Amino acid sequence: MLIPVTDPAVFRFAMPKPVRITGRSSSITNSFVNGIIPVVIPTADQIDEALRILGMQDAVRCAYCGDTASEWDHLRPLVMGKQPTGYISEIHNLVPACGKCNQSKGNKPWREWMFSSARLSPATRGVRGLAERAERLDAYEQWQTPTRIDFGSVVGDELWAQHWRNHAAILQAMRDAEITVELIRKRVAGASTGQ
Repeated sequence: MLIPVTDPAVFRFAMPKPVRITGRSSSITNSFVNGIIPVVIPTADQIDEALRILGMQDAVRCAYCGDTASEWDHLRPLVMGKQPTGYISEIHNLVPACGKCNQSKGNKPWREWMFSSARLSPATRGVRGLAERAERLDAYEQWQTPTRIDFGSVVGDELWAQHWRNHAAILQAMRDAEITVELIRKRVAGASTGQ
């Protein structure tokens, strides 16, 4: 009889899966975008106003699900389609979030994700009052016009192209490294089995 390893009564041990170097390419892309994103420090008044709009004067909670907030999430994604959206890190584009929501949302539009069946989305977790939370987030989006930068225009075509050539070179190096890793794995597996 085959017992699924997800059964908590039998699940005691699971081997880690081998890491693929190329599996980290989205982290590299995010670094190339986040590395150029300006960070605008908010004033105390801006923070107070943001929390007032979100209904969090008494306690800072996740704007998406209501759990304890552990970080601030970009309401509008910084990266889409492996390119910067132009939004930056400023109070008008940040909301308190819990780790579950921030990780689950990723770079998806907040409303689409919040009501989706995505793993750990508020709808999937059965969070109550989602329509009210969405209304507060809508009001928050209307509060201020977020900054949006056309980075290529600001820095010039050549510097912008060099930034993405550097990105492509790193991704190619990762693909090359993956080939080397696969050869090493085969030799190590052969040595450990005596073949």
